[in-house]
Amino acid sequence: MPYTTIASRIAWSSRWYRVRQDDIVFPNGQHGVYNVIEHPGAAYIIPVTADKQIALIRHYRYTVDDWLLEIPAGSLQPGKTHVETAAAELKEEIGGVAREMVEIGRYYALCGICNMEAVVFLATGVELGEVEREASEVMEIVIRPIPAVLDMARDGRITDAQSALALLRAESALHDILNR
Repeated sequence: MPYTTIASRIAWSSRWYRVRQDDIVFPNGQHGVYNVIEHPGAAYIIPVTADKQIALIRHYRYTVDDWLLEIPAGSLQPGKTHVETAAAELKEEIGGVAREMVEIGRYYALCGICNMEAVVFLATGVELGEVEREASEVMEIVIRPIPAVLDMARDGRITDAQSALALLRAESALHDILNR
């Protein structure tokens, strides 16, 4: 490995993630400090209804002081798998229950500062019901046809990078749904 870790310590921690501070030696021999956000991982869900529409959320994000269009998502909880997390977040954020949930792919989000692995699921046959949101979640459900949502991911109307990437990774599977 190109870096050598000399020591590590947790500089800050919350229930969602923690910041690890590493004393390291760079490949050129210089010493430095590298901060890493340790995250348990997350599940991202593309919810497709029986009438071939995608349920997005319009979510107020305090960090950027803006409303963003996103797909439902959430951090892994201790003792839960990615698919269990996906099902729970689908229920919590849009009141959704899926007939089928299939993993589409995985990627690292913010890999320059964070070790979070994102796992993307395509949820089909989603029926919407009562939401169970956390107090900090300020959002509303937005339903759009699959082609319109893919256009929004491509043209920048979906500015949440994780959601846009997940949708584009699922594009082939979404076209398959449209052609059924």
